Amino acid sequence: MGASEIEVSGLCLGGNTFGWTSDRETSFEVLDAYLAGGGNFVDTADSYSAWVQGNSGGESETIIGQWLAARGNRDEVVLATKVSQHPDFKGLAGANVVAAAEASLRRLGTEHIDLYYAHFDDEQTPLEETVEAFETLVAAGKVRAIGLSNYTTERIRQWFEIARATGASLPVALQPHYNLVHRGDYETGKSAIAQEEGLAVMPYFALASGFLSGKYRRREDLEGAARAGMAGKHLSKSGLKVLETVEEIAQRLEVGMPAVALAWLRTRPQVLAPIASARTTEQLPALLAGAQLELSPQDAQALTAVSQEMEH
Repeated sequence: MGASEIEVSGLCLGGNTFGWTSDRETSFEVLDAYLAGGGNFVDTADSYSAWVQGNSGGESETIIGQWLAARGNRDEVVLATKVSQHPDFKGLAGANVVAAAEASLRRLGTEHIDLYYAHFDDEQTPLEETVEAFETLVAAGKVRAIGLSNYTTERIRQWFEIARATGASLPVALQPHYNLVHRGDYETGKSAIAQEEGLAVMPYFALASGFLSGKYRRREDLEGAARAGMAGKHLSKSGLKVLETVEEIAQRLEVGMPAVALAWLRTRPQVLAPIASARTTEQLPALLAGAQLELSPQDAQALTAVSQEMEH
């Protein structure tokens, strides 16, 4: 992972379903199956899933912590979490970052976080203060590596400038919104700085909220789906053309559509491990296949060409 010594599998398991659409028992089953399938990289955030009625944030971390304790396998898992959105720990003021990290460590039942992300930029707090807080955590051995998510290219650049000027640890990872039907956000600047700085890129919404799995082809398919609003925005003529190409390649290679969408991401500059979540164990095999599948240059190019027609 970037300049760090952390090694991860080619699929990062998203923990946003834990405590939301996956209960504790199902979450344990998904985590077990993911590890059994060769995965070792779990991504969560302190705010998951505060948006669910009755939740207060931290549910995903708590379930992961309980699973780690039950399995006794902390050393086998690379754990990523994030700060800035928990209802009790909003923003990236220095004291808040440190307090939020301590709360995450307690919920996860661990002494260190392998990869700690600044989840969303906090422009009300001087970047120098945030960089210093992250460095405090690294120096204390509570965080092994630093990542940035949802930052503009300019703010990523500023973080590096401040870190270099102060001798602080440099970020090694970037988590952008990036997939076959949402390319512009990453490709119009973040891709270049990721290459300049050697950042490992872990795209989120790698399957466009399930759209690229092929399960939403008509408006009727969205009824009752937890992510209907997010997946539905891709139901356009150009979006369906992308699906057709993904499906054609998937059928020819005898793999699921998610595997093709994830494999395409892995052909993109600096992408190390796309993030995808599984509500149930049944969804996992197609995701894990995406960590192994190597697309031919022709298939990768066909996907790149058809997805360029999307409104970026």
